[in-house]
Amino acid sequence: MGQTVKAEALERFGVALLEAAGTPAAYAREVAANLVFGNLRGVDSHGIRLLLYYLDHIRHGLMLPAVGGEPLAEFGAICVYDAAYGLGAATSAACCAIANRLAAAHGVGVVTARRANHFGAAAFWARRMAEAGHIGIVFCNASTIVAPWQSKEPKFGTNPICMAVPGPYEDSFLLDMATTTVAANRIFKAFQNGEPEIPAGWAMDREGRPTTDTKAAYEGLVAPLGGYKGTGLALMVEILTSVLAGGAMGGEIGGIRFTEKPLSVSHFFLAIDVRRFLPAGEFEARMRRLVDEIRSATPGAGYDEVLVAGDPEIRIERDRRAHGIPFSTADLAALREAAEVWGVEPLQLDNA
Repeated sequence: MGQTVKAEALERFGVALLEAAGTPAAYAREVAANLVFGNLRGVDSHGIRLLLYYLDHIRHGLMLPAVGGEPLAEFGAICVYDAAYGLGAATSAACCAIANRLAAAHGVGVVTARRANHFGAAAFWARRMAEAGHIGIVFCNASTIVAPWQSKEPKFGTNPICMAVPGPYEDSFLLDMATTTVAANRIFKAFQNGEPEIPAGWAMDREGRPTTDTKAAYEGLVAPLGGYKGTGLALMVEILTSVLAGGAMGGEIGGIRFTEKPLSVSHFFLAIDVRRFLPAGEFEARMRRLVDEIRSATPGAGYDEVLVAGDPEIRIERDRRAHGIPFSTADLAALREAAEVWGVEPLQLDNA
């Protein structure tokens, strides 16, 4: 049986761990806020549990906690950024700031980042651009754990796609999806928690056969979204990240769960200033009409309502802010061990 933790306590705990590992306070706050954002929205696979992998990479010198990276070149609305193996959230915060600045000046801002690390939930960064009045679009490539359609050999990652629009955070459109049926972290988390089965369609075994066995899935392959369509989307993301950024591709990329080499993924940030097209208030009003029309659609058999991207996560966030973030006993034990290793105060539980 697990317990719950308040978001504020979880964020303080994350900051303390990162600072103990040599992370400057500003960077530590960005990383912790990003991971807690994942937990709050019910995307626990991208929550504070990932910090344990970050700390392992810091210990092995693969993530450099005091490095913020730097722009390599800037041409009009375009910037090429070298993340220089800094913490993913620290360098992504810098990239979003540049994208917002360029969009304010030129109408659009495009930033690619190479030699980057895991940046948590992509939605966090798309929303960072949306808060500045811009449509925020974020892509990232990932470790090669996905086989192309009709193959059993992994060649690319889960390569997420994300888009956020300006407007009220609690009632807007916020799409954050892998180009696989589910994010790989959901399979890894099921394996770590000792869950014997996962839903059908999530994964394949080593031979490319569909499986619901968690262990076979963990040792096998994440299934591409919609077969050949997911493969096409993943390659689109790969082109806009690693190819365009001049970053690592395919087998050159490391893994967050392994310490043989740096992760070295590439990121893509696009900010579009809606005010260059129409007044911000009109854009938000048109968005309201669109999402209301979708939500008003008659539900199909077996469903009570129709949702748009972001609705389920917002509901979970409201509940978790009010009642705390639930953690399994296994995850709490791992966080307790990390506190001992790094010499920080243990995580304060909400219902201890």
